[in-house]
Amino acid sequence: MRVDLSGKTALVTGSTQGIGSAIAKGLAAAGARVAINGRTADSVQGAIVRLKREMPDADLVAAAGDVSDEAGAAKVVEAVPDADVLVNNLGIFGAQEPLDITDADWRRYFEVNVLAAVRLTRAYLPGMTERGWGRIQYIASDSAIVIPAEMIHYGVSKTALLGVSRGFAKHAAGTGVTVNSVIAGPTHTGGVEDFVYELVDKDLPWDEAQREFMKKHRPQSLLQRLIEPEEIANLVVYLSSTFASATTGAAVRVDGGYVDSIVP
Repeated sequence: MRVDLSGKTALVTGSTQGIGSAIAKGLAAAGARVAINGRTADSVQGAIVRLKREMPDADLVAAAGDVSDEAGAAKVVEAVPDADVLVNNLGIFGAQEPLDITDADWRRYFEVNVLAAVRLTRAYLPGMTERGWGRIQYIASDSAIVIPAEMIHYGVSKTALLGVSRGFAKHAAGTGVTVNSVIAGPTHTGGVEDFVYELVDKDLPWDEAQREFMKKHRPQSLLQRLIEPEEIANLVVYLSSTFASATTGAAVRVDGGYVDSIVP
């Protein structure tokens, strides 16, 4: 199967590192013009330089702006007026005692993890429906279904994304635009390494720390290891393609079997 996204423009939020960077790389490898997003121009330019080093022929566009803020989102839309593929990847996470999560913490998680995606969907969905083709995806998490006690606010924000995705899919019914969420499992990124070391002995070597984390805090995983960002990207690229034309309104899992369910 050869995914060809030539002639398509994709915007991936939070794509200067981690899962977002892997998604941007995968979409560029499939021939898409990819807009790299981060909060600052420097972080975006640095990400573009790194990707260009690996993929000299990649067609990359700078789209700096904090999309969790209306003004920042407007800057991104100004840089990329139209997109055929929108991947709402931006998200924050962190461990916190449930009763210590303040109103401000709850608001911040919803602004970044939910409203940023809603804001950009409002901006790009009309153009997609007018052209009769488009792909919108929301990067959710196994935590949307299996709410972790150590980060309830994160899990609930990802649950909200599943509802957002299904609702906009209904709004886009019959237009040629598909809207899906991707349920990503525990994934190996720099940020996750920091998170793992919040929960296990900081003196452990990484391989041991990862195993200890999965054993104690993610024992449901059938993969029994952290997922690599490229494995998430592979599913996103597929859902962005013509091959996935009949997949919409779905919550598609790439979770290493973490969610104990026989249905998506």
